[in-house]
Amino acid sequence: MKLILLVGLIGLALGLDHPYLSDKTINHINQVAKTWKAGRNFNKHLPIKYIKGLMGVHKDSKWHLPPVLHHENINLSDLPNEFDSRTAWSMCPTIGEIRDQGSCGSCWAFGAVEAMSDRVCIHSKGEENFHFSSENLVSCCHQCGFGCNGGFPGAAFTYWVHIGIVSGGSYNSTQGCQPYEIAPCEHHVRGKRPKCSEGGVTPKCHMTCENSYSVPYESDLHQGRKAYSIDQDEEQIKYEIMTNGPVEGAFTVYVDFLHYKSGVYQHRHGLPLGGHAIRVLGWGEEDGVPYWLCANSWNTDWGDNGYFKILRGSDHCGIESEITAGLPAQKA
Repeated sequence: MKLILLVGLIGLALGLDHPYLSDKTINHINQVAKTWKAGRNFNKHLPIKYIKGLMGVHKDSKWHLPPVLHHENINLSDLPNEFDSRTAWSMCPTIGEIRDQGSCGSCWAFGAVEAMSDRVCIHSKGEENFHFSSENLVSCCHQCGFGCNGGFPGAAFTYWVHIGIVSGGSYNSTQGCQPYEIAPCEHHVRGKRPKCSEGGVTPKCHMTCENSYSVPYESDLHQGRKAYSIDQDEEQIKYEIMTNGPVEGAFTVYVDFLHYKSGVYQHRHGLPLGGHAIRVLGWGEEDGVPYWLCANSWNTDWGDNGYFKILRGSDHCGIESEITAGLPAQKA
């Protein structure tokens, strides 16, 4: 084991292909992981430097969290054993969407705009659907961090409240004011998308909409009403999701997580790669193991069609320690 760790550290230092992406590693994970299954998600020849670049939660993110919102007098009997935002608010299409951050450490922005989009629909009872632009947030929120080189999830919600974010769909979608500029790439197994390149460059901030979009930039800006964090408490997080919609979470990614396919993830093998932000949209139990249901931003060919479950209730890998959210502005 010590020799494997040494080889892995040397590979990290030199930017070489990492042995933890090998079939042997996947087989080993399946021997030691009892609550989940591993499989091939990433091309085994991808350099670990590229994969580390997807982990875009900056190490100082905890210092940029908005104030804590504490829910008082929660009746535990009102919290169901299972909850899935996709079925609770089936009229909201964004809740079932899996986005792709491409070759950019923009997960901090993706988790935020996904939750914002969901919540606008939820709080309008399905009457308003606004697909917030990850492009706009990544490129224009300078106080949120460093764009494709990492950022602060909490600061994204604060920016939403004070400045606002325009609409925008996925790459090449022509949807909204500012669709995502960074193309999806084949960071998984072989497919039709182009090969990934390391270190995606943060797009420049443009305060204009695409020519094909008829709404002016300033008119398209949608602001939030309130930004906040949630206590590192299982009941508080559950109540928040069930009441207001999906939240953004952050956790430490280890090498074994790259190979997740099904079940309830628990870290069992490998080195830490960095902090990663995702959207938490529900909870439940599988074979007696409690989990949070999460949506990743590595396209649908990663994991369980883009989703994963992670151990709930013990702040596993820090999943419960940086939960951020916000409320959309009320219509006049």
